[in-house]
Amino acid sequence: MRNAAFEIRPIAGAIGAELHGIDLSAELPAETIAAIRQALLDHLVIFFRNQDLPPARFLALARRFGTPIEYPFVKGIDGFPEIMAVAKLEHERVNFGGIWHSDTTYLPEPPMGTLLAAREVPPVGGDTLFANQYLAYETLSGRMRAMLDGLRGVSSSAKADVSRTREDRVKSAGTFRAREELVAEHPVVRTHPETGRKALFVNTAHTTRFAGMTEEESAGLLQFLFDHQSRPEFTCRFRWQVGSLAFWDNRCAQHNPINDYDGYRRVMHRITLAGDRPR
Repeated sequence: MRNAAFEIRPIAGAIGAELHGIDLSAELPAETIAAIRQALLDHLVIFFRNQDLPPARFLALARRFGTPIEYPFVKGIDGFPEIMAVAKLEHERVNFGGIWHSDTTYLPEPPMGTLLAAREVPPVGGDTLFANQYLAYETLSGRMRAMLDGLRGVSSSAKADVSRTREDRVKSAGTFRAREELVAEHPVVRTHPETGRKALFVNTAHTTRFAGMTEEESAGLLQFLFDHQSRPEFTCRFRWQVGSLAFWDNRCAQHNPINDYDGYRRVMHRITLAGDRPR
């Protein structure tokens, strides 16, 4: 399908599309920005190839879609505090954020979206999976949906698995908040503020329990939801190249960078955009 500015090519049945015929380094007109944003709302994650986006231009592009915010635990790159290097180096064995998650749900207002640009990639491996959380909610039984609609989840930045995935970056570029635990409570099912659709809003990286319940009481149902929300039919897989850019909607999509390239370097630049309080 086409619009006036670019071509949209879905890459899977549930989520994800590549946008072709657009140069993101150019000063794009407002109608093109609006069309890109609509593609994001329609496909939850959108991808671009062969983009020349040095840090200043990357940040300028991100500002067309929202307000960039700093990551709380790792410093940004020199001169650009809103741009964080997401790196796994040749000698490292654990990749940053290498688990299914929506970004920083331990904040009171989790990010609206994330832009990730590929700077260095391994010869093979290092793909990223994305999962549609609208479908994760809509495919549950009516009784389950009704029960979840009344629950709230507690997210923590200190959950063990995800803490381990950022240890290397904290050692090399940690902020003064690096050892702080951030905790926030959100609806288990959130309503997207732009589309009005409901999405499952728990994730295995950050959600520790349901509000008003212990971790032990919450564990069984949470594990079912974690397994359910990453079912293959809800997902797509993106293979990176230098110059690739992904832009995803944290309000209705999760992602998981695959750690299958030991001995090689993978360096990305990430910008997250301010969001709202989930409802």
